[in-house]
Amino acid sequence: MIYNLIKRNMKLYFRDRTSVMFSLLGVIIIIGLYVLFLGNMLENALANVPQIGLDKARFLLDSWIMGGVIASTSITTCMGAFGIMVDDNVKHIIKDFKISPMKRWQMVLAYIISSVIIGMIMSVFTFILAEIYIIINGGQLLPLLAILKVLGLIVVSVSSSSAVVFFLISFIKTQNAFGTASTLLGTLIGFLMGIYIPIGNLPEAVQVVIKIFPMSHSAVLIRQVMMAEAIPLANLPEELLLDLGANYEISGSVFPVWAHIAVLLVTLVVFYFMAILVASRKKERE
Repeated sequence: MIYNLIKRNMKLYFRDRTSVMFSLLGVIIIIGLYVLFLGNMLENALANVPQIGLDKARFLLDSWIMGGVIASTSITTCMGAFGIMVDDNVKHIIKDFKISPMKRWQMVLAYIISSVIIGMIMSVFTFILAEIYIIINGGQLLPLLAILKVLGLIVVSVSSSSAVVFFLISFIKTQNAFGTASTLLGTLIGFLMGIYIPIGNLPEAVQVVIKIFPMSHSAVLIRQVMMAEAIPLANLPEELLLDLGANYEISGSVFPVWAHIAVLLVTLVVFYFMAILVASRKKERE
């Protein structure tokens, strides 16, 4: 029963091209700005760093931007996937499910699993396109171990993103509200991931907001893996890594990899727990 609902949700998502396009709105905006404006500007700045030079600047920069793009895709596509649940509620389709043998928790689980699968498919697709883009621009394909690391990070990132989005969706009751939320998320995601402007160029208060945003930690991890193929991170100035958001410094200490992963896992547990509490209260009111 759950399998059939998951299959149905995925078919609805990929059948609606507009929904898919809006899911990738933030990514499209980021790539467009990068190609038209940000790329050349940042490349010239990096080329002046002695450890990088002109020959490696573009490869490093492409890896940096694409790491952020992949992380952004994980949350925007999960948002689009949960739009099916909003649509079912608005059209009262979910009431038909309630009179079926399927239990309420099974319905919710199906929506969650659907969003995670869709998020992973779209994130992996974005990763493939990112690698093609990097190679076309003179970069190199990631080695197998690095690819496996990125795929593992995508799993963690999408799972955490799904939890955050599920919690937000629990407060949305209309399609207009969902459309507004999706547009805002797609527009703001570039700032929240520290992509439009390198985090080191932002005011301290804004940097704190970005570091608090859980999904920005997935961008850090993916960037580290991808950028290391261009130039070993140990060979780059720590100040540059902090400015680019490839490392986070909190209370004077650089966040280790395990701490970033812990943030994502804690986010997954906490936000799913809060979403379940909200859903339980709604059930009591019904």
